[in-house]
Amino acid sequence: MSPRRIALAGPSDIAGWRAAARALASEGAPPHDVVWSVGDEGGDLFAAPVAPQAPPLAPSALSVPRAFLDLAEVALLHSDPGRFDLCYRLLLRLAADRTLLGDAADPDVVRAHGLAKAVRRDKHKMTAFVRFREVTREDGAWFVAWFEPEHHIVEATAPFFMRRFAAMRWSILTPERSAHWDGAALAFGEGGRRADAPDSDVLEDAWRTYYASIFNPARLKVHAMRAEMPRKYWRNLPEASLIRPLIASAAKATADMVAAPAPAPKKGQRMTPIEASPDRGEPTSLEALHDEVDACRACPLWEPATQAVFGEGPPTATIVVVGEQPGDKEDIAGRPFVGPAGALFDKAAREAGLERDKVYVTNAVKHFKFEPRGKFRLHKTPGPTEINACRPWLERELALLKPQLVVAMGATAARAAFGKPVKVGEHRGRIARRDGAPDVLVTVHPSYLLRLPDQARREEEYRRFVDDLALAANYLAEAA
Repeated sequence: MSPRRIALAGPSDIAGWRAAARALASEGAPPHDVVWSVGDEGGDLFAAPVAPQAPPLAPSALSVPRAFLDLAEVALLHSDPGRFDLCYRLLLRLAADRTLLGDAADPDVVRAHGLAKAVRRDKHKMTAFVRFREVTREDGAWFVAWFEPEHHIVEATAPFFMRRFAAMRWSILTPERSAHWDGAALAFGEGGRRADAPDSDVLEDAWRTYYASIFNPARLKVHAMRAEMPRKYWRNLPEASLIRPLIASAAKATADMVAAPAPAPKKGQRMTPIEASPDRGEPTSLEALHDEVDACRACPLWEPATQAVFGEGPPTATIVVVGEQPGDKEDIAGRPFVGPAGALFDKAAREAGLERDKVYVTNAVKHFKFEPRGKFRLHKTPGPTEINACRPWLERELALLKPQLVVAMGATAARAAFGKPVKVGEHRGRIARRDGAPDVLVTVHPSYLLRLPDQARREEEYRRFVDDLALAANYLAEAA
């Protein structure tokens, strides 16, 4: 029997590989009988082309861990021509032994993780070393960049630039593919040439001045710098011309920094941080505490935000749900959980049997942290400084409410609840019992579910989120 050739649409055709692999597995096709190729490229001359049309497998017929699908989606972007065969072989082996990925010595597992690691590193390099240059067109400014990836990562990495430079029209050219963002839609096309991208623009002198000003000679590690910024990328970086002279002058610059006298504080500059909750005694009511939070200036978040967003719900609530911070809609409305993530939480709470009107909702951080992008305000995750500055407010809020259970949604809320960094995955789905303090249930934040691009993954994670909230609902029933 001649081997069959599976011709995928392109080198990053993951959806095509998944459909073909599933159909082949349903037929019981062994790996050595399948030849994978891309487009019209050559494969086994004696392999018969085939487009598998087997009926879908029954749900129980082929089941592999979600971790494999995540691994394969990255590993299949590698330039190794054997990647399709490797992942298909792993698929069949995992169908027979779901614990296979836990075998750190298995050659196929080791190789797949090696491919995925190389792809992730290449994607990181692309996000770090793409430099846009402005070109003038009849319809206005357009920004063009050139990059030479080692693997087939353009389509997987382009959404990062779409989010990062949403208000800017741009193109990224590579030898294999090109990505284009016109401010409304992301499109892909054929590859380009280095000559198609401009070599410089009017902003590069300003960028070099900025780069030189932030260069810290005292923290220079040449070997680490060369490992992180390989020489192959230098020709695309306007700051590359500064690297050698900055390294050469680093020793003298460090000595000058050490010898320089400490600067005097500017007039009005505080030498100690502002206390989030000064010694005012315990608040007498949630309303009084709300007034104090409105006046908080313990971190810079208050200044660009519209207002502080305090918690709301019955003061006798047995359960307090803690989110991360207000979003755009919450910042404007002055109420927690009224945006898209709040709507998703309400839906999941209903399915879990958690009576929303019996739950108090609040956030670990009381002001909206964001980054302006044109007319939009994009959410930014609060840092340890902001979390620690707001933690006394949450503690005093909980002291007034005296709940029996805190549902901490996301890493920021979990950190605020426990007073230390917490890995959501390690604590999720179980209630931590605590003496002298409310018990804590850790789960994901609903905004995490909204960000998942894969529909199947989103549905799976949503069901897990409902299951977590069901634990809280059962806790509430037991308390009643």
